[in-house]
Amino acid sequence: GIAFFTSRQIFLLCGIFTLPVFIYIIVLIPQATIKFLAWLVTHSVYRIHVYGRENIPEQGGAILVPNHISWLDGLLMFATSSRQIRMLIDAELLDTWRAHGLARLMGGIPIKPSPKSTKRAIELSREALRAGELVCIFPEGGISRSGQLQKFKPGVLEIQRGTGAPIIPVWLDEIWGSIFSFRGGKFFWKWPSARPRRVSIWFGKPMYDPPDIHPVRQAVQDLGADAVTGRKQRTAALPRAMIRNCRKAMFRGKLSDSTGMELTGGKLLAAMMVTRRLLQRHVLAPDEKYVGILLPPSLGAVIANAALSLSGRVTVNLNYTATPEVLNTCIERAGIRQILTSRKFVQNPAMEKFKDSLNAKLVFLEDLRDKALRGDKLFGFLGAFVVPSPILDRVLGLHRIRGDDVATVIFTSGSTGLPKGVMLTHHNIAMNVEAIEQVVHPRPSDSVLGIVPFFHSLGFTITLWGPLLLDVRAAYHFSPLDTRTVAKLARMRGASLLLATPTFLRTYLRRCEPEELSSLEVVVAGAEKLPISLCDAFEKKFGIRPVEGYGTTELSPLVSVNVPPSRSKSTTIDLKEGSVGRPVPYVSVKVVDPDTFEDLPLDTPGMLLVKGPNVMKGYLGQPEETAKVMHDGWYVTGDIAKIDTDGFIHITGRLSRFSKIGGEMVPHIRIEEAIQKILGVEENSHLNVVVTSVPDERKGERLVVVHTPLSLSPREICDRLGSIGVPNLWIPSTDSFLEVDSIPVLGSGKTDLKAVSDLAKCHFNGC
Repeated sequence: GIAFFTSRQIFLLCGIFTLPVFIYIIVLIPQATIKFLAWLVTHSVYRIHVYGRENIPEQGGAILVPNHISWLDGLLMFATSSRQIRMLIDAELLDTWRAHGLARLMGGIPIKPSPKSTKRAIELSREALRAGELVCIFPEGGISRSGQLQKFKPGVLEIQRGTGAPIIPVWLDEIWGSIFSFRGGKFFWKWPSARPRRVSIWFGKPMYDPPDIHPVRQAVQDLGADAVTGRKQRTAALPRAMIRNCRKAMFRGKLSDSTGMELTGGKLLAAMMVTRRLLQRHVLAPDEKYVGILLPPSLGAVIANAALSLSGRVTVNLNYTATPEVLNTCIERAGIRQILTSRKFVQNPAMEKFKDSLNAKLVFLEDLRDKALRGDKLFGFLGAFVVPSPILDRVLGLHRIRGDDVATVIFTSGSTGLPKGVMLTHHNIAMNVEAIEQVVHPRPSDSVLGIVPFFHSLGFTITLWGPLLLDVRAAYHFSPLDTRTVAKLARMRGASLLLATPTFLRTYLRRCEPEELSSLEVVVAGAEKLPISLCDAFEKKFGIRPVEGYGTTELSPLVSVNVPPSRSKSTTIDLKEGSVGRPVPYVSVKVVDPDTFEDLPLDTPGMLLVKGPNVMKGYLGQPEETAKVMHDGWYVTGDIAKIDTDGFIHITGRLSRFSKIGGEMVPHIRIEEAIQKILGVEENSHLNVVVTSVPDERKGERLVVVHTPLSLSPREICDRLGSIGVPNLWIPSTDSFLEVDSIPVLGSGKTDLKAVSDLAKCHFNGC
């Protein structure tokens, strides 16, 4: 009889006969095979979107220079280019014959940290460029542990020299957080997402013969800022992310305050849901967009802010240290009709000034509590513990909120001294919080000491929304200067993260015992210059050394920060004392000539410009003021700075007429106007008083009044400034008045502010 093969045997034979063919194909066209396998792997893990592919030349050599975020970055480069790529690979990674064989098939160029190996790799790369091939090199020399762009090694320029090949900057975006990145302080052993992760790859404009490596790094950094800004509409609304994060800590302690109250993630979410229902039923009109909040850092303030955000409203936390007149200007500018506050807070003797003086209705949260019905509590319970998050998003209408929608308005003082409303979006705040996560690597065991008021962008973004968006705990107290309570709270709650100003740190240094702040692991100071002497004293007493960061309200606020030593995972330098750190992930900075706005080289002081997803949407109702501080998409900080070869920012001075004292922006022009009013000087008469500042060891800066002979004594002027409602922080000390024969002026007739500043510094700090 005739023997027949079964279907299973036929398939087996076909597979066996196909195997040699497959091996022959690999040997014959290895790059195409590897490219196909890379495409298969990366597209199984990621949903890849490519932008700027036209910037890769269709033929001829070119050098691809990407940032380095994960282990799969090399495969991503293979998978997204239709052309063959020669990859420079660290030879230490090729420690087996299999790895060597794979690298050879891929056309990889191995490189070791030795002069001979480096020279050989450069020569092979140049040969590849002359042969019309693409060469890819990761100039950071390793995977970023924080998402921050590291220092670039100059080997890129050595490879390009004499070849005429362009350098193509590349930004690999949305990879941080994948199982192959360093999120959570480890490269592997993380749960993958349930569905393929979206990844964006951006190719920038070709660069030819840059003078040094800095313009190349700048181009990659700029591309990253544009890439992340470009996805602002896809950013999840803050309350959507908050719901998911609170559910992670559903039965764990999440937030507490100095009143002794503590809530788990689930109970916190339920309280927000109930408060949202009560506000919508009893307080908010359907067309009411901006709602004021007059509360210090506390659980009540967090719940009020979150409930309004869940209602799709824009929160406006008002500065309760300002005068009623200033607050009424803010209220008018934002069109605020109602302000959420607490009867207990307003009845405080220091807050009595607001009781009947604000042009908006005060709504006391205590009165709402008694109006909660069983249905409200049931809705809160179901929303917090039962209803799936995607369904809850739709029930609450959160799916309609876009990343570019305004989340809050924070009022600050402009150069004219009048309040400006800084509009910060959901994307602004979410990206700033994500940057903190990448740099600090927070853990569920971490506890944030929440003492910065929410009317500050630092307090609003980091100490309010930080714990709501990250898996950390937080403990709040209403006053950063109430050292006894702050110390007790820190000890009771095991506070490990503290963000404060140097002024606050000096207070804790004087009044707190070592064991009270012994749990601190991360201390970040900003808003003023952080003296090295303060770092030394703080470390000696509490065993933790503060690091310095930099930001402004208009930038959400964080721009740069030194990585705290306790959280540093990097194999390269990521902290420089005296600097304000490297830009946080996704943020790009540059230094330009203040007059011409031409880019300046490294280590050259100039005007600091910033762009990225942290740049505000604009000033509320003041497009002309917004235009003044923006230049070709860059925010003009008004600060003079230089950037060193490692990418660290050093603030060297300030052009804008403000002083940062105790974390507050103090406008010189407002003090000048108040003094002239006291003296009875006509508005159009010759200026006889100029306010400037000099460095001060204790407060960072000290206000100085430079003046011609006056009709009143400094003591009388200071007393009258206090009586007309000028904040104490704005009042110069009586020994900070400097009499001169005449106020220096420029040839144009304008006041020579630099000459005034030099006079003050020479007199008070020594020439």
